Amino acid sequence: MSAMKSFWSLIIAAILGSLLTLSANQFIFRSAGNPDGSILTGTSFDAPPSSLARYLTELPTSLPDFTLVAENTVNAVVHIQTEQQQRAAQMPDFFGMPDHFRDFFFGPIPRGGGQGRPVTATGSGVIISTDGYVITNNHVIENAQRIQVTLNDRRVYEAKVVGRDPNTDIALLKIEERNLPFLAFGNSDNVRVGEWVLAIGNPFNLNSTVTAGIVSAKNRNINILGGEFSIESFIQTDAAVNRGNSGGALVNTRGELIGINTAIASHTGSFAGYSFAVPANIASKVVEDLKEFGQVQRGMLGVRISELNSVQAQERGLTEFRGAFVEEVVPGGSAEAAGLRQGDLIVGINGTRITNPTELMGTVGQKRPGDEIVVRYIREGRQREARAKLKNVFGEVAVVTQARQTLSDQIGATFEAVPQEELTRLNIKNGVRVASVSRTGGAFRSAGIRPGFIITALDREPVKTPQQLNELLAQKSGGILIEGVYPNGQRAWFGIGIN
Repeated sequence: MSAMKSFWSLIIAAILGSLLTLSANQFIFRSAGNPDGSILTGTSFDAPPSSLARYLTELPTSLPDFTLVAENTVNAVVHIQTEQQQRAAQMPDFFGMPDHFRDFFFGPIPRGGGQGRPVTATGSGVIISTDGYVITNNHVIENAQRIQVTLNDRRVYEAKVVGRDPNTDIALLKIEERNLPFLAFGNSDNVRVGEWVLAIGNPFNLNSTVTAGIVSAKNRNINILGGEFSIESFIQTDAAVNRGNSGGALVNTRGELIGINTAIASHTGSFAGYSFAVPANIASKVVEDLKEFGQVQRGMLGVRISELNSVQAQERGLTEFRGAFVEEVVPGGSAEAAGLRQGDLIVGINGTRITNPTELMGTVGQKRPGDEIVVRYIREGRQREARAKLKNVFGEVAVVTQARQTLSDQIGATFEAVPQEELTRLNIKNGVRVASVSRTGGAFRSAGIRPGFIITALDREPVKTPQQLNELLAQKSGGILIEGVYPNGQRAWFGIGIN
C-alpha cells in the first residue's frame, strides 16, 4: 500500500512539473514579444517560425555599435612619416629598454641605415583644430629633419614642429591648410575603468585602422620616459595597438579625444594585450602651453613622494595608506612654503581624491607656475588642508621663457635650496644643491657633476639661492668655474662651458 502511494505521488509531481514548465514557457515568450504565447516547434532552423524570427529581431543588442563613432573620427587621424639620420642604430636601445616596452611604434624597419644616410619612420597623429594643428608623440618626430603628414583622403603636407615635451612624450605640429576635420578633447578625468574606447591609427602603414577595447586601468606609471620631471599617468586599454599607432587617437563612444596612444607592454614588439595613452587633460595642457609659450609651463609642488601599502602605513603610524606619502619636502619649494612636512600623506588636490603618487603627478602636472592649489593631507591622524602656490622647475613663481629653457637645456641640471642644518653640518655658509642632472646631455653631465653636489661659488662669487644661481648663469658665457662640496664633505672644482 505504501509503495502504491509513493507511485501515485511521483505521477502527480511529474504532472505538476510539466504544467509549471508550460506556464513558464508561456510567460517567457509573452515577455519577449511573443503575445500569442505559442510554443515554438519545428525540426529545422532553416525556415524559423515567424514567432521565433520576431523574438530574435526584438532581442536587445548585447554589443555596442561603433560605426558612427568610427565614421566621425577616422578622418581626423593622420599618417606621419619622418626622415632622420641613422635611426636604425638607436632602435635596439630606445629608452634603454630593448625588451619591455621597447616598441614606441616607429613603424616598420627603416630603409637605409648606413652612416649618415637618411632613414624613414612612421607613426600617427590627430588633427585637433580646423586650421591644421596636429598632436602626436614626441618620440615619433624627435630628431626628424623632415616631417610629412598624410590625411585620410591622401592629401600630403609638409609639417613644422611648433613644440615638443619629452616629459609627457607629446609634440605639436602644424600643417598649412584650412577647414580640416578635427577631434575635440574630452575630459579624461571622467574616463571610467571598463568603458568602451576606440584606438585609431596607422599600424604597419595600414591607414585608418580602428580597434576597440575597454579602459583597463587609469593613472599607470610604467617608467618609460625616465626624466626627473616626467609625468606618466597613462590610461591603460586592451584595444589592439601596434607599430605605427603611436601618436594616434584614443576616443570614447561619444567621439571625444580622451588620450594619445603612446606605448605598449610587449616582449615581442607587437600587441600583447596592453596599450597606454597619455590622458587628454595632460595632452591638451601641453598643447596650450606649446601654442602660447613655445614650451611647457609646469607647476611644481616641491615634494618627493612614494606609494604605501597597509603594512608600510602601519609601520609609519598611519591609519590611512591611500594617497601620496611625502618622503621629502624640497627646501624652498611650494610645499615647504605651504607648511607640508616629511611624513604627511597627501590625499586630495582641489577636492579631487588622490590615492597614489601617479594621480598626484598627473593632477599637478595640469597646472602652471603661479597656480594656487588646495592640498588635503593627513598628519598625526588628522585631515588638514593647505594652500600652495606652485613654482616652476627653477623654484620661481613665473612662466619660463624660451631663453631660460634653452639655457637650462645647455646646463642640463636643476637646483634647490639647502637646509640650514646641512650647511652647518658641512661647515659652509652658503650653497645651492644640484637636485638633478640630465641623462641625455648638458654641461653638468659632461663635467661629471653629480646630483647632491652643493655649489658654493660660481667664478669665485658666493652662491646663496637657486634664483641667484640661475641669474648668474644667465649672465655667463664661455668657461665657468664651479666650486662646492659633496654631502660627504669632499670639496670639488669643475669647469663648464656654455654659449
